[in-house]
Amino acid sequence: MSDHHDDHHNPNFIQKYIFSTDHKMIGIQYGITALLFLLFGFFLMMVMRWSIAYPNEPLPEWLGWVFTDEWKGRWLIDGKVTGETYNMFGAMHGTIMVFLGVVPLGFGAFGNYVTPLQIGAPDMAFPKLNMMSYWLYLVGGLMMCGSFFLESGTAKSGWTNYPPLSALADSQHPNQFFTGQTQWLLGLVMLISSSLLGSVNFITTIINLRAKGMTWMRMPFFVWAMLVTGFLLLLAFPPLEVAGIMQVVDRFFGSSFFQPTGLYTSAQGVVEQAGGGSPLLFQHLFWFLGHPEVYVLLLPAIACVAEIIPCNTRKPLWGYKSMVYAVLVLGFLSFIVWAHHMYLTGMGPSVSTFFQTTTVLISVPSVILITSMIISLWGGSIRFTMPMIWACAFLPMFGIGGLTGLPLAFNLVDLHLHDTYYVIGHFHYVVAPGILFGLFAGIYHWYPKMFGRHMNNFLGHLHFWPSLILINFVFFPMLIQGMAGFHRRWYNGGDAYVQDKGGENVYGQTVAEYIDLNQVMSVAVFLLALAQLPFIINLFTAWFSGKKVESDNPWDATTLEWATPTPPGHGNFTFDIATYRGPYEYSRPDREEDFTPQWEAPQKPSAEPSTEESVEAKDAH
Repeated sequence: MSDHHDDHHNPNFIQKYIFSTDHKMIGIQYGITALLFLLFGFFLMMVMRWSIAYPNEPLPEWLGWVFTDEWKGRWLIDGKVTGETYNMFGAMHGTIMVFLGVVPLGFGAFGNYVTPLQIGAPDMAFPKLNMMSYWLYLVGGLMMCGSFFLESGTAKSGWTNYPPLSALADSQHPNQFFTGQTQWLLGLVMLISSSLLGSVNFITTIINLRAKGMTWMRMPFFVWAMLVTGFLLLLAFPPLEVAGIMQVVDRFFGSSFFQPTGLYTSAQGVVEQAGGGSPLLFQHLFWFLGHPEVYVLLLPAIACVAEIIPCNTRKPLWGYKSMVYAVLVLGFLSFIVWAHHMYLTGMGPSVSTFFQTTTVLISVPSVILITSMIISLWGGSIRFTMPMIWACAFLPMFGIGGLTGLPLAFNLVDLHLHDTYYVIGHFHYVVAPGILFGLFAGIYHWYPKMFGRHMNNFLGHLHFWPSLILINFVFFPMLIQGMAGFHRRWYNGGDAYVQDKGGENVYGQTVAEYIDLNQVMSVAVFLLALAQLPFIINLFTAWFSGKKVESDNPWDATTLEWATPTPPGHGNFTFDIATYRGPYEYSRPDREEDFTPQWEAPQKPSAEPSTEESVEAKDAH
C-alpha cells in the first residue's frame, strides 16, 4: 500500500488518461464510455419507435443522416425500416443499454470512483486488473457495435440470443468469424470477463482495504450494495460466459450443445446436426444470469439514492441495518427466481409454484429498501438540491416498476402477458425512470468531488422536469397496450392486423383501438431525446466553466469521500484516515452542527453516544 503514497508519482498523458491504473480515472473512463453507449442505444430505440409508429413512411433525414447510402440501400426498403433491420436494432438496443450502458455506469463508474474513497482505501486492491477490466469492456463493446458494418449486419436474435434462432443466424456466410452473431458472442465473452475481473477486485478491496475503524456496520450502504453486486457478478456471469463459448463452438465446429435433432427450417429443410442439443439449456444459463443481472443494474442506483437522501434530509438513513440485511437477502434470492422468465416452456405446476413463491418473496427485501428510503424523508429538513430531486423521483418510478412486475410472478397471468408490451413497460419502468434517475442523481451528487465544479442548476431543472413527464408518456401506454395483447416484436406496431380485412378480424379491432398510442409513445421518445441535450451540455460545460466548489465537502456530508481533496489526488487521502462512527450521523442533539463526519475524532471518546442513543435521547425530550 505504500506505493500509493509515492510523492513522486508523475505519470505521462497516456499513463494518466488512457492506460490509467487509478480507480478514479478508470471510474471516469467507465462513466463517459457508458454514457456514449447509452446515447447510441437511445438512438437505436428512436429508429425502432419510428418504425412502430409510422411503418409505411420512410425514415426521416433527421433520424437517418448517420447511415451511409450503402447501408441504407442494404437494410432499408424504399427508405423504410424492415423487419430484419428492426430485429438488428432491437437486439443491439437491449444489449447496449444493459451490458454496455447501465451496468458500466452504475458498477463500473460509480463503484470504481466512490467505493475506495468511502472505505478510506488509497486505490482498488488490484489496479492493473482494474485497468484491464475497462479495456476488455471497451473492446467487447466496440466489437458488438462494429458488427453493424459487416456484410451480415449485426446480431438479429434479440438481446436474449435464444437458440436455435441465434445458432442458425448468419449461417449462410462462408466466414463465420466475420458475422454479426459471432461478433456479438465474442463481445459478450469479453464483457463478462471484464465484469469478473471487476467483481473480484471490488470484493477484495472492500474486505481487505477498509480504513482503521471501518467496521462492517460503519460502512455506508453504498459499499454494501457494491459488495453484493460484486458477488452477483462473480457467481451469475460465468454460466452465461460458458453458454456464449458453447454457442461459438456450435457455430464454428458443428457441435450441438443447443441444437436439437430433427430441427426443420423452411430454408434448409431438416438441419443436419450431431444431435441431442437443448435450446432450453441456453435459456436456463441465460436467465440464471438474467435475473441477478436485474439487481446488478438496480443496486448501484439504490446505493446512490441511499447516500443522497440522508445528506439532503439532514437525518440518519432510517433502518440502515434493515437495509443491509435486506440487500443481502435480495442477493441470495435473486439466484432462485430465474425460471419465472420461462413459464411458457412447460415446466409443470410443481416447479412453477416454486418459482412463483420465490418471485413473490424477493419483493419483500425490495419493499424494505424503498420503504426505508421513503420513511427517511419523514421529518427531515429537506434540501431540494438537484441530486435530491432526481432521488425523490426515483422512488415512485421504481415503485411503479416493482408493482407492475408482481402480476408477472404468477404463471397464469404470465401466460397472457408474456412477450407483450406489458413486460416491456414493467421492465423499462424499473430500468429507465427507475435506475437511470438514481444514476443521474449520483452524477449530480458526486460531480463536484470528481471535477471540483458544480453542474448548472437551471440546466439540471431543464433536464429533470421534461424527462420525468415524458418518460411516463413513453412507458405507461405500454402497460395498456400489453394488456390488450400487443406483441413486443411487431416492427410495424400491429399495423398488419388492422389492415387485415378477412373475416370478422376481432383481434384487428382490438389492435385498432390502441394502435394510436404508438404515435403518442414515439413522439414522447423524440421529445425525451431533446430533453437530454441540457444534460449533455451541462456535463461538459460545467467541467470547464461550472461554479467552483468552495470546500472539499460542499454538501456537508458525513462519509469518507468528502474528506479527500477536490478532486482527490494520487493515494486519495492527505492524512491517515480513520473511522470513528457510523456513516449517517446527522442532526445529533449534542452537536451544534447538523452533521458529524466519520473521520472527525471525538473529543471525549467515552462520552460520544451512538446514533441510536442520540435518537432515544431526542425522543425522551
